[in-house]
Amino acid sequence: MSEASDRPDPDALLRRVQREETRAQRGKLRLFFGFAPGVGKTYRMLQVARDLVIEQQLDVVVGIAETHRRQETAVLLLGLELLPRRQIAYRGRVLEEFDLDAALARKPQVIVVDELAHTNVPGSRHPKRWQDVEELLAAGIDVLTTMNVQHVESLNDVIAQISRIQVRETVPDSVLDAADAIELIDIAPEELLQRLKEGKVYLPEQAQRAAEHFFQRGNLLALRELALRRTAQHVDEDVREYREAHGVAATWPAGERILVCVGPAPSSGRLIRAAARMAAGLRCPWVASYVELATLDSMSDVDRERLEVHLRVAESLGAAVVRLSGVSVSEALLAYARKHNVTRLIIGKPTHSRLRDRLRGSLLDEVVRGSGDIDVHVISGDNLGEAPVRGGGPIATRARPAHYAAAVGIVGATLGLAMLLRAVLGLPDLEMLFLLAVMATAARFGRGPALLAAGLGVACYDFFFVLPLHTLSVADRRYFLSFAMMFGVGILISELAGRLRRQERDALGREERTAGLYALTKELASTEERSEVAAIAARHAGDSFGARAVVLSLGPAGALELVGNSPPEASLDTKDLGVAQWAFEHDQLSGCGTDTLPGSQALCAPLRVGHARLGVLALVAAEPAVLSVDQRAFLEVFCRHVAVALERSRLAEEARRAAVHDKAEEMRSSLLSAVSHDLRTPLASITGAATALRDETRLDAATKGELVDAIVEQAERLERLVGNLLDMTRLESGALQLKRDWVPLEELVGSALTRLETRLEARRVRVVIPADLPLLFVDPVLWEQLFVNLLENADKYTPPGSPLEIVARRDGDRVAIEVIDHGPGLPPGSEQELFEKFVRGPHRGVAGAGLGLSICRGIAEAHGGTIRAENHPDGGAVFRIVVPTGGEAPSLRGPGEDRPAEEQV
Repeated sequence: MSEASDRPDPDALLRRVQREETRAQRGKLRLFFGFAPGVGKTYRMLQVARDLVIEQQLDVVVGIAETHRRQETAVLLLGLELLPRRQIAYRGRVLEEFDLDAALARKPQVIVVDELAHTNVPGSRHPKRWQDVEELLAAGIDVLTTMNVQHVESLNDVIAQISRIQVRETVPDSVLDAADAIELIDIAPEELLQRLKEGKVYLPEQAQRAAEHFFQRGNLLALRELALRRTAQHVDEDVREYREAHGVAATWPAGERILVCVGPAPSSGRLIRAAARMAAGLRCPWVASYVELATLDSMSDVDRERLEVHLRVAESLGAAVVRLSGVSVSEALLAYARKHNVTRLIIGKPTHSRLRDRLRGSLLDEVVRGSGDIDVHVISGDNLGEAPVRGGGPIATRARPAHYAAAVGIVGATLGLAMLLRAVLGLPDLEMLFLLAVMATAARFGRGPALLAAGLGVACYDFFFVLPLHTLSVADRRYFLSFAMMFGVGILISELAGRLRRQERDALGREERTAGLYALTKELASTEERSEVAAIAARHAGDSFGARAVVLSLGPAGALELVGNSPPEASLDTKDLGVAQWAFEHDQLSGCGTDTLPGSQALCAPLRVGHARLGVLALVAAEPAVLSVDQRAFLEVFCRHVAVALERSRLAEEARRAAVHDKAEEMRSSLLSAVSHDLRTPLASITGAATALRDETRLDAATKGELVDAIVEQAERLERLVGNLLDMTRLESGALQLKRDWVPLEELVGSALTRLETRLEARRVRVVIPADLPLLFVDPVLWEQLFVNLLENADKYTPPGSPLEIVARRDGDRVAIEVIDHGPGLPPGSEQELFEKFVRGPHRGVAGAGLGLSICRGIAEAHGGTIRAENHPDGGAVFRIVVPTGGEAPSLRGPGEDRPAEEQV
């Protein structure tokens, strides 16, 4: 290992500093992790909370803790501060939830939040409790929480396969990965089953069902193993982070990890299978790595395709595939092994001659000598059983004939220049001219033309300038060093130039892929519509991979359907659709250039987020080709970005549907609550009065009259309620047909006041209508109902006997009408909300369903007008209606007729 490789990576140091700064600002998450309910997670969490209060004198608050009626757990809450729970009305019931706002306002040092995977009641700020915890951590509050292994998102399908129960409440793995500490709460499955029988986990009837399904010994053993493995994985990450932070280079064999070196050689297949067998026997993770040297030319198409086959085989056998780069295979392998705490390194036995090792160095010797505490396994390989490799092609960097011709031309030009300058320059200076020609050829055209230029340069220099002239013999042996220098410089410059060109090509490729991903992400972030996401993805895929692109997504019928394509005429035939379906169902790359259905013209990549399969991206190239390692990695990242955007679109649509559903549920509950009360009240009065008239034979005439009046009054109230409901239904369904006519405003107001004459007899109603106010082209019946609703609303919510006003004026081609009361006015901020359905004022004891003002708004808007409410400067409320006049009205008054500017009722 060179001295430079021992220096710390500046980028890694910067990332670690940034990570530590972020952690310093965030709260600490401590997770109590179990394999099943009843293992004692909440009990242990509350024990820790009490210890923090008693021993460390920390400010600890219990945000929410579910004791499940376990007395020994409930006792631990004594002496701890409990945060009041938030009450949320949902579907006619009042449910209790964790109060996030109260926790943030209280801001303790530590807060206890039980059941991390819990789904919040609709109406909460976040749909999931783990999102509440994320906000608490961002506010700098430490959190103690609990979770079972069946709620881990990445294990969801495994849990379903083991327990035959699909767990709906899951927590992303990133939340567990970000936890500062995970404490495994573990007991023997037999002890847990005994606790279940004793009723310490569930109530007896629930315990019986649980014992027959989820709480079976086999299920518990498998879940326990998963919990242990997931905890060990987190511990392994902590160990790796500690080693990086403290610069530990030595291997810590706390757990086995295998690294196998893979190349294009046919024998690599045997190395991969040996590593897979070893990893299966040790039950440990393993990595297949390929080292790309910056000092070598690009591989041929045959070698690259063979390497792709090897890497796919390793991936299918469970390996993590990584690509390394450097100037030395041994240094790259050992650096990765030390960084990732690899304990065993598998490498192939050399099959070439010993002379090659003496000239170019032995990879095996370098790895063994530099391995230190890492065990090195040397395995021989053979070519038996290897799949035939398709295709082939020339080396990408091979020089063309034109390059050799250019080299000859450069040497010829240099010879001509030297002949012109030989009278003023000495032999060493002329030698530098030829050396410069070799360097220019090497830098521009590579090794082959550079060697040709060196040979021609040496020959020309010897023939024309070295004594004896015009012969290729050399009298002075010192010139042999000059000739060797020209050849050596040509080879060295060509190697350096080739390396720079390869690095430039790789950098340009990376820059192009990064720019493509940036443009894709930028456009995807601007939309949530599935069709737009698919169109953007198809367009960028076509540009990035030089192929026709088709995006398929799961349709309502459960089959894949085309949702985006580029160009617009791009599509898939029946055969390619079958390939796409296979890729979707098996979650694997398939089609052209793969080992699965390679005869297809389309390369199909699955689109998935976590365990959610969302669709397929299909690429149809004009000339089928095998993707390189870089292209395949880029395709995976590309598909991941598209899948995340599709998932975001799906979640946004679900959120919209849920909001509509919640709104409908809220309206249904409000309707049932309001209507049931307002229907029962008049019906009860009618029933009581009618029963008295039927059963009481000795009632006097006055009493009978009062009872009859009560029946009529309550029947009218019932009629108004049913009429409001019918009007609201017609307005919302669009079935309302306007029967417009030219009507004077005073006629509409007078008709409404006549209907309410009995109700408003104790009030003074002032009506101000200018004499020149034009006729209104409206539906008279609906506008009469509008004024009735407004006047009834004013009568309900203002003191008895207080005056009312109706004032109208012309405003251009519109008429403004104000209904003014002198009551307590409107609550601040409720001016718009009052016109929503089932919304009522804050006054208690006022009957009604909250539909009157909503109907008023519907009638006004149906006529192209508006209605709004505000508080009057002198007290009371003002409801202002603005409606178009409807054009030029016909004259309905005879000569000399006029109407008063003001009426008193």
